Amino acid sequence: MLQRDRERIANLNNIYNCNDIETIQMLQMRRAPFYALVKTFKDRGLLTDSIHTSVEEQVAMFLHVVGHNQRFRDCIGAIDGTHVTAKVPRSMSATFRRRKHYTSQNVLAVVDFNMRFTYVLPRWEGSAHDASILADSLSRPDGLQIPDGKFYLRDAGYACRPGILPPFRKTRYHLNEVSAKHRPLNARELFNLRHSSLRVTIERAFAALKNMFKVLDHKPFHTFVTQVKLVLACCILHNWS
Repeated sequence: MLQRDRERIANLNNIYNCNDIETIQMLQMRRAPFYALVKTFKDRGLLTDSIHTSVEEQVAMFLHVVGHNQRFRDCIGAIDGTHVTAKVPRSMSATFRRRKHYTSQNVLAVVDFNMRFTYVLPRWEGSAHDASILADSLSRPDGLQIPDGKFYLRDAGYACRPGILPPFRKTRYHLNEVSAKHRPLNARELFNLRHSSLRVTIERAFAALKNMFKVLDHKPFHTFVTQVKLVLACCILHNWS
């Protein structure tokens, strides 16, 4: 028997043999409701045993994650891009022009959950794909550093990679898609709801930044080098506000 299988059996036996107090501590519910929930999933064909995990184990892992917020314990912020209006020479305008037909810098930024900018990479062309900018930031000697065991939240436009956690695709995500009448229906929707409620921090930070510094949303008259420096200066001043 493989070590992982022995661990699975030990974990399940722990659930089978513990009392209600211990089950509540682990799973946020008593044993009887837990088994009733497992039976419902099985009877309705919503979950099935896989090669590596039984339905009981799948449900137990999910309850433990959402009950103790394990999935997001090591999350240290959110990462996203925003467009800042730019003025560039005509020879460069094609690459800086985005879909909304104006030239811009595509600025990559990271914020913590206090809405403070912890990393900012301006200068990229407005037509550049966010994934290319992220790859550049991670490859620079002085670029974005993600501590071991920690991660940032990102939108679904990015693939999942070490240190970057996007939501599930093709699954309800935005907070306005969830209401009292349309609660999360499964584990993926609940995960995405929690992801969205945290990742919205960077959207709020961008909104606050541009509301405070109107220069970022108006056609500049400075040289492009100065425009890049202005983005950095505004983010620093935002952190001090």
